[in-house]
Amino acid sequence: MHLVIIGNGIAGVSAAITARRLAPAARITLVAAESAHHYSRPALMYLYMGHLRYDDVKPYGDWFWAENRLELVHAEAVGVDTAARTVQLATGPPLAYDRLLLATGSVVRTPDWPGRQLAGVQGFIGLPDVESMARDTHGITHAVVVGGGLIGVELAEMLHSRGIRVTWLVREGRYWQSVLPPEESAMLEAHFRNYHIDLQKNTELREVLGDDQGRVRAVATTTGRELPAEWLGLATGVMPNLTLAQAAGLDTDRGILVNELLETSAPGVYAAGDCAQHRQPAPGEVAVEQLWYTGRMQGETVAHTICGAPTPYRRGEWFNSAKFFNLEYQTYGRVPAQPEAGLASFCWQHPSGKHLLRINFQEKTQAVTGVNALGLRQRQDVWEHWLGEKTPIGTVLAQLAAANFDPEFARQHEAAIRQEFGLQFPKIEVAKPRRKGLFSKL
Repeated sequence: MHLVIIGNGIAGVSAAITARRLAPAARITLVAAESAHHYSRPALMYLYMGHLRYDDVKPYGDWFWAENRLELVHAEAVGVDTAARTVQLATGPPLAYDRLLLATGSVVRTPDWPGRQLAGVQGFIGLPDVESMARDTHGITHAVVVGGGLIGVELAEMLHSRGIRVTWLVREGRYWQSVLPPEESAMLEAHFRNYHIDLQKNTELREVLGDDQGRVRAVATTTGRELPAEWLGLATGVMPNLTLAQAAGLDTDRGILVNELLETSAPGVYAAGDCAQHRQPAPGEVAVEQLWYTGRMQGETVAHTICGAPTPYRRGEWFNSAKFFNLEYQTYGRVPAQPEAGLASFCWQHPSGKHLLRINFQEKTQAVTGVNALGLRQRQDVWEHWLGEKTPIGTVLAQLAAANFDPEFARQHEAAIRQEFGLQFPKIEVAKPRRKGLFSKL
């Protein structure tokens, strides 16, 4: 069997490594135009900030690929003939395949603003973006970031690390309001202000203004202001990269449509990672999953199917993590941004504004359904256990120390959290706390 994988991101590489283990005799070829080797996309911001070198963002040494008989083709795939089962490359002869995996990732979503083509205007999604950002922000003093979410805060932190003043435009009334409840948004907004980030809410970009050399010099906003901008970062979202799939005649919508086995509409062709869209997502789950860990899971899962052991993709409990400058964020389960019927939400905040814990639970059964943590490192396996077992909130609070992943001598807040819960929900009994070391039956 010859497995050809288009894309060397986390989904494609996870599929290749898993397929090599399952099918030792298979020929496996990875095709990618962006870079010759796989790199860690979450680490790119630290490359720009000078915390890491390029070699440090490569999870596998250069020897790894030959050692595991994984062929690397550094070229652009420009076409797929699903009838002939071949991939056309921009350079070189076509590749014949028995199985094809499309792991083409995402592209930046760019609104149709006047001036968007000016030099110094870019998104941030891959290694070439780091290189152009490093070049175009050298020596500047003021930049603008448009769009919230995680990419927006990454860009703000990157620019701040080089002493560049940042004006950050967010169209919503609060930061990341489609994802975070109001208390989390307010805490993060205060955190950004501590770093002198000029966060302007309810503000959208109207036009990008250039100088005589064709470079961005300012932006005009919907509030009628003109703001200086020697560089403009676009954090306006990403969308699945469908160019190759659409040219091949595959069924697409927002992404490449796949079934639970991650099969596309063409025999022998699969899709995984950011570019895939589930035809029938499980209840409460999204159709397009654009996270590092879901890309890894999809890559590993589809490899089993490709290698002859059909395996439906099951994501399991939702989780995500990020850092907002030096403030860590974790979420497990479902924590909607707005209140939902039948769902209670407990929120504790430390007076310092540096720690927050929110736990959602069912009003009838008291089973926990989700958690947000800011500035409190939590153990994933513990929360997955509690969520999977539908553990009552009283039991969770009694055992809360078991989920604490902070250093051993860091200040503990479980007693204060339980005290606040008693004030907010006096009718719910909290069991007697257990020592952290006694929670061992996971």
